[in-house]
Formats: sequence, C-alpha cells, structure tokens
Amino acid sequence: MIKNYFKIAWRNLLKNKGYSVINILGLSIGMAVCLLIMLFVQHERSYDQYHAHANRIYRADIEIKFGNNHLDLAVANPNFGETAKNDIAAVEDYARIRWYGGLLIKKGNENIRESHVAYADNALFSIFSFPFLDGDPKTALTEPNTIVINESIARKYFNSTQVVGKTLTINDKQHRRISGVIKDIPENTHFQFRMFVPMFEDEYSKEKTWAGSQNYNTYLLAGVGTNTAHLHAALKKMLEKNLNTDLQHIIGKSVTEFESQGDFFKVSLMPLPDIHLHSNKIGELYGGGNPQYVYVFSAIALFILVIACINFMNLATARMSGRAREVGLRKSIGALRSSLIVQFLSESMLTAVFSMALAVGLALLALPVFNELAGKQMQAAFLTQPTVVLLLAALTGIVGILAGAYPAFYFSAFQPVKVLKGAPGNSFKRSFLRNGLVVFQFAASIVLIVGTIVIYQQMDYIRKKDIGYNREQMLVINNTGHLGAHVQSFKDQLLAMAGVKNVTVTGFLPTSYYRSNNSFFPTPGLDTKEAISMQKWDVDENYITTMNMKIIEGRNFDKTMGTDSNAVIINEAAAKFLGNKDILNKLFYTVEDEETRALKVYRVIGVVKDFNFSSLRDEIKPLALLYGSNTDGITVRLQSKDLPALISQIKDRWTAYSPGLPFEYSFMDEDFNTFYKAEEKTAGIFTAFAVLALFIGCMGLFGLATFTAEQRTKEIGVRKVLGAGVPTIVALLSKDFLKLVFIAIVIAGPVAYYFMSRWLADFAYRIDIEWWVFAVAGSVAVLIALLTVGYQSIKSALMNPVKALRTE
Repeated sequence: MIKNYFKIAWRNLLKNKGYSVINILGLSIGMAVCLLIMLFVQHERSYDQYHAHANRIYRADIEIKFGNNHLDLAVANPNFGETAKNDIAAVEDYARIRWYGGLLIKKGNENIRESHVAYADNALFSIFSFPFLDGDPKTALTEPNTIVINESIARKYFNSTQVVGKTLTINDKQHRRISGVIKDIPENTHFQFRMFVPMFEDEYSKEKTWAGSQNYNTYLLAGVGTNTAHLHAALKKMLEKNLNTDLQHIIGKSVTEFESQGDFFKVSLMPLPDIHLHSNKIGELYGGGNPQYVYVFSAIALFILVIACINFMNLATARMSGRAREVGLRKSIGALRSSLIVQFLSESMLTAVFSMALAVGLALLALPVFNELAGKQMQAAFLTQPTVVLLLAALTGIVGILAGAYPAFYFSAFQPVKVLKGAPGNSFKRSFLRNGLVVFQFAASIVLIVGTIVIYQQMDYIRKKDIGYNREQMLVINNTGHLGAHVQSFKDQLLAMAGVKNVTVTGFLPTSYYRSNNSFFPTPGLDTKEAISMQKWDVDENYITTMNMKIIEGRNFDKTMGTDSNAVIINEAAAKFLGNKDILNKLFYTVEDEETRALKVYRVIGVVKDFNFSSLRDEIKPLALLYGSNTDGITVRLQSKDLPALISQIKDRWTAYSPGLPFEYSFMDEDFNTFYKAEEKTAGIFTAFAVLALFIGCMGLFGLATFTAEQRTKEIGVRKVLGAGVPTIVALLSKDFLKLVFIAIVIAGPVAYYFMSRWLADFAYRIDIEWWVFAVAGSVAVLIALLTVGYQSIKSALMNPVKALRTE
C-alpha cells in the first residue's frame, strides 16, 4: 500500500512539472540556507569544546571600580593563578598567557615577521588539549630561550615537524631552541597563537602586586566535581586577603575602607566554552563572536524555511479545484479520509526528500561563498557525521509533514457530493489562511530588506563620520623599534622627502590595538574617589599635527621646553570627567613603583578634541597623551599623486637603515576598516538572505498567480468580449496580491524598526532609522510582486477570449 502511495505521488509530480519545480526549488533553497546557518551556529558554539577538560577550565576575570572608573577585565594579576593553586584544593593547576608581540625570524638572508606569539606557563599544555607532534609537553617551556611552535611554522622554516633541538634566529641576534611542535590550533579556539615562549622570561610576571598590574589571562583547572559557587567563594576570599596588604601599602586603606566608599575589586569565573560568544571584556586575547548574530541568523534561517513551506501549502491549496474531483471520486468508491491524508502526505514527503537532496548539493556549492561572507573556515565534513545525518533526516520529515499537513487535512475533508457537483471550496479571495501565509512571506522579506539597508547605512555613517583625526593618505610603518638609535635619523630623512607632509614616531594609534592603561590621582595621597583611569600614550611633538587633531585648549608639546617631559595633554572626555574646570596646569600623580610607592607628577598643558580610538560601538573614554619615547611605529602623512613611487622611495630609505629587515606597512584607513569586519560580513549575509527570501516568496507568488489565472480563465474571456482592455484585466488579477503585499508592509514596519533599533543600540555612535528606509523596502517588495504577478496577468489578458470560452 505504501509503495502505491509513493507511486501515485511520483506520477502527480511528473504530471504537474511546473508546480513540482517551484515547490522543490523553493524548499531546497530554504533547506540549503538552514544547512549553512546550522554549520555557522555549530561552528560558533563549538569554540574550545574540543579540549578534554573544557568543562573544568575557567578564566579568572577581575572587575575593578574606583571613583567613577569601572574596568571589566579578562585578565588578572600575575600572582592570582599560583596563589589559587597553592591555597585552594579545588584548583588543580593554572596557566597564564600574555601577548609577547612579534618576532623577526631569520630564513636564509630574509627576516620574516611572525605576529602571533605569546608568553605562556608550561602548564598550558596539560590544561589545554594541544597535541604535540614533537617534544615533551611536560618540559617544553621550562628552560630559558626555548620556544614551542605550531606545525605551520615548523614546515615554513624547516619543511618538517620533527625539529625539536633546532634553533630559530630571532631579531638577528637571539637564538631560541625549539622545544616542542604542536598541531595548528583549531580555528574554533578563542586564541590563535602560533608560538609560545616561557612565561618566566616576562619580567612583569614575577611582580607580587595584587592591586596593580592586571595583565595576565589566567586559566584555572578545577578538580573533577568541583562546585563552581564554592570555588568562586574561595577565590573571592583569597583575593580580599591578599588585596588588603597591597591596598594598605599603596593607598593606605584596607579592603573594608576601600569598599565603604563604593569601590571594589571582584573576581568572576568565565567557563572556557563561553568565552567566544559571551565575553567582551578589556584584555581579551582575540576578538570574540556575537551571540546576537547567532540568534538573528538562526531566526532568518527559520523564516526562509517557513517561507518555502508556505509556498508548498499555498500552491497545494491553490490547486484544490484541479484535485477536488479526484478526492470526490476516491471517497465515492470507498476511500477513507485517513488513506487520503497518507496519500497527500506521501506527496509532500517525496517533495521534501528531493528538496533535501538538492539542498545538500546547493549548500556544498555555496559553502565557499558563505565562508567568505562569514569569515569562517567551516568544513562540509560536518554534514557527514552520523548525528547530523539523522538531524537532516528528521528535518526532511518535519518539513514534509509541516508543508503537507494542511493540504492533506484540507483536501481529505471535501464532501464528495458537493465536489462532484462542482463546488470545490473556497476561492482565492476567501482563503484567509493562504492570504495570511502570503502576508507572512512578504513581511519577513521586508524585515530583511530593512535590516540590510540599515546595516549599510550604519557602515556608511562610520566611514564618513568625523572621528577627530584624518586617516586618509596615512602610511603606518610597523616594527620600527628595530631601527634602534637610527629612528630619529630615519624620521628626518622621511621629512626631507618630497610628498611627505609630516611624520610622527609612536606605536600608539587610534587604529591599532597597541594600548596602555594607567590610573591618575589628583593628590599625592592617592585618593581613589577623585582618581581617573585613562589610556596613557607616549607620543612625540608631531603626533597631533600629523594626525590632524585639534587642540581646543592650551598648547601642544614643544621639544625645546624641558618641562614637557612631565607634561600631559588630555582629551575632552577626560576633561569632562574632571568637571571641565581649571583643567590647565592641573597636576596628576601616578604610581611608578609599587614596591617603593614612588610617584611621578604630570601637569596638564592642553586639551585635545575627542577622537575615536576604538570601535564606534564604544563611547570615547578618557585618554592622556604623554610626551615620551615610543618607537614601535612611524606614521607618515603623505601628499602625493604617485603613492607607489613614494612608498618605493621610503622602502629604499628603510633598507638603507635596516638591511634584511622586512618593510611592513599599512594604510590607516584600511586599519580603521578592520574594526568593522564583523558588521561588513553581517551586511553581506543579510543581503544574500534578503534576496533569497524574496526569490522564494516570488516563486510562490508566481505559482499562485498562475493558478488564479487558470481558475478565472472563463471570467477573463467574458470580460474581454464585453470590451475590457489589457490594463483592466491586469489590474483585476494583480490587485488582490498587491493588497496582501501592502498589508505585509504595514506589519513588517514596526517589527523591522524594533529589531534594527536593538542592533543599533550596540553602537555608541549611530544613525537614526528614517521613514524612507521603510518606503524603499516596501517599494522594492511591491515592485518585485508586481513584476512577478504582472507577467502572468499580462499573459492571461492577451489570451484570445474565443479560445478561453471554448476551453471552458
């Protein structure tokens, strides 16, 4: 019997080829989108899950509040991990990680820069699951001048992974012995370091401070069965105990006194698998994901799949007049309603099976493009896992049942007497459910169109906003610290070149991740009530002019004034924090040495107009420019029509000073754009999904228009005989569909406004959503619907009325 059901279903699919193609193609596109989003969600949720101890690893995060300053950190002080291991039985082990910076590695006569290098404790390799291809993980980072490299680095420099004992020449002078080779760290890891050097080589890792330096990403391995709440309570007690001595020494207050004025130090535990999606704190090792995008893309995938299912239901019910007699005849010769339900469900299941097969093929073809849009390296092998295969089979069954249930129960309820007398049921106009489904389709599509427009508007706003400095024609030369004492000579030679307008020497740039934070106190007594936490950037006297920043009060640094060694220029945000009164000549004190409690005093000589030095998601924070020496970068303001030739000349000067060292540079506007890669990718994905949603919706609309025209063939013929013209017929057939689209516009507007307002709320600097965005989205939907329905309407209107009446 089952075989017979599917045989009839197969014949019906072949009999109505156009209807079948629309259904299968629509469902397959919806399913393919679901598969791609499923890959994306699985990838985002899989971060750090592969570690054997993933559910027992926690990162210790510190949160600090003093005065009006609030710091939510992904780091802790250098002693936190070791003390936790020694004092708390539930902590089995700990490991710290801190950015090392970059290395210049010798290969032949060439020096190659490698950037992803970190200090790490040797316990890193017992806590995390990083398989060793060569070397002993128990001793890999226990000796000085050693280095653990990944597989790619080993092959790049030695064309082999068996290289333990060999040396790498670093910065043309240091030799590091390779003590281990690990497999490349998987992409779904919250840090992507390629090399590790011993933590004890970092001079600051030995500091005994608890209130001061918070610069170490500290991971704790909890014992099996550890109660997280109990562990957190023990860590809190440990922090308070050790912090008390430190605070007494630095500011002369106990923890109790410190907290009595509303200030605090807190510790929290961040589970390792949650870091990627749920942690966005100061001191993150790498940029994390956004759970909002996971939820949004999942909802979009569901919408598109539902739109495809709606197409199936709409087209199936629209064909009821053609199949009404079939149902009537089957019932009149004894067919049970249950058998008719199974028959129609078998047709939808067969359609779903073909659609899923096509969907897998479409997803595989689209995966490289989707990876490019999402900036991921998702693998199709995920689809072959047994659990995923079962999930796909279940999805096929669910889609088949959901898409076919309504038509099956609807058709099977026909009364044979009424049907055979020619009363098949409700017309298009009276099919409220079908009309409602069409409205849902277009409302979802309009929401996606609005989302796409708003995202692109926000990106355009970011590109054009006055951010307080001019990033155009700014050449950023990296790693200039290797020039040593020749930095000033190199700078002078650059200034003498035609086409170079200005030059500044510093690694602190608004578009870089090079940052330093410090606490400034208004009195030598280090009163935390009036303290201010600011970015502390060492710059030269050319910095403000090179960046085209504006001094709004006071003056710039002057190298002829010896007192400027203790001078500071603050931004408007810092001035506002301080009350905007008597700012010039105000004194600040910083703790230069926590052991001796030695202070350094700074005097404010100017206020610079606020400039964005982080993403426009964040408000501009207080910042202090200090007249100091930082040679980690050189920024050159160019003024030339032949940039390639000018850059070539600059490279020649570089080579003269540093033969063998790579000339690495970037343009500041390109560096600025890297802050918004995630948003750019989101815009691309939104656009693709909006187009797909509209395409699927239009396929269904085209099918409905076709069947509506077929049902009204006689009416069209009569109207034409009575003198109706083509425009009248087209308007007659189109108006019902356009009404539905207009209803969809009314519904979609508030929904789109709500969700896009939520998205924009993440930006401190953002656009306002204007009325024309909804007008454009609605017009696009109306135009596409009109073109879709109009084609079939015009075709029907041009039909010979004699032929139409003869057919009837």
